[in-house]
Amino acid sequence: MTTRPSPGDLLIVDGRASVQFAGGRAMTFCVVTVSDQPTYAGWIWLTGYALDRRGEATAKREIYVQLAGLRPARPPDTTARRAPRSRRASSHARRHDQDSATTGDHSGLHAGADAG
Repeated sequence: MTTRPSPGDLLIVDGRASVQFAGGRAMTFCVVTVSDQPTYAGWIWLTGYALDRRGEATAKREIYVQLAGLRPARPPDTTARRAPRSRRASSHARRHDQDSATTGDHSGLHAGADAG
C-alpha cells in the first residue's frame, strides 16, 4: 500500500511493514488516526486497534510502519455462527420453562418449600 491509510481501514501488519511484526507478531489492524508527524520517507505513525479473528478489538496500539509494507485486510466474517450455549445453561433454561408452565409462575422466581 503506497497510499496513506485512512481511519476505518483494515490492514495486515506483518514483517513487510516492520520487522517488529514478523512471524507470530503479525496482526490485523483497524486504523483510527493517521499522524501528520514528520518521519523518515516511506514510514508513518498509525493509531488503532489490533483485531482478533472475529474482528474484535484486543488492544489499542500506536505503530510505526513502512507504507509500502501495508496490505489491505478483508473484513471479518460477521455471519459466522456463535457457539451454542453450554449444556448446563440450556438444560437449566428448559427446566425453568417446564417449572413455569406447571406452576403458572413466569416471574423467574421459584417458591421454596413451605415453612411451617
